[in-house]
Amino acid sequence: MAIEFYAFNTPNGRKISVALEEMALPYTIKIVDIGKNQQFDPAFLAISPNNKIPAIVDPDGPGGEPISVFESGAILIYLAEKTGLFMPRDLRGRVPVLEWLMFQMAGFGPMPGQVHHFLQVENEQDRRYGLERFKKETHRLYGVMDRRLADRAFFTGDISIADFALVGWAWRHERHQVDLDQYPNVKRWYETMMARPAVAKGFAVLLS
Repeated sequence: MAIEFYAFNTPNGRKISVALEEMALPYTIKIVDIGKNQQFDPAFLAISPNNKIPAIVDPDGPGGEPISVFESGAILIYLAEKTGLFMPRDLRGRVPVLEWLMFQMAGFGPMPGQVHHFLQVENEQDRRYGLERFKKETHRLYGVMDRRLADRAFFTGDISIADFALVGWAWRHERHQVDLDQYPNVKRWYETMMARPAVAKGFAVLLS
């Protein structure tokens, strides 16, 4: 049975389309056009009470009963648990995957997202302050990532849901006004990720 995938063409939506493709799970796309405020539709709020995409409904959830999941990090963990893929079974192996997933959720998403916001602010003084603050933090996060990738191919050694989460936002590096040449390890990882057929398909599916 196909998973219902509620999404729009955003980094958080792309994290899940990449994961679904990498895990070879059947899914149907339900576009939630945030430009038309469809995220406030009562039917969608029943699935995602924080009125944010993405969200999923799995008709074949635990015990064979349907389950809905909102928040992209929670969705990635759920899908990894469901399939047994891209998340180690042992606790020691799981810890770094969860660390880097939370790094993305708490930092490498909200901070670049603020850059996106302030680039559109019309007031020059407000725009300058916001961009200086959040671009500095965004570059700091890229630096953390670059150091992490200095001696490993992926963030936790083997590819994991943490990489799916992070690549969704690295995809927008040009919009962050970040030149990946400044972060050669991130650039190498990003190009490796985007060269994977399932990742490429996850970015190619229409979400708007």
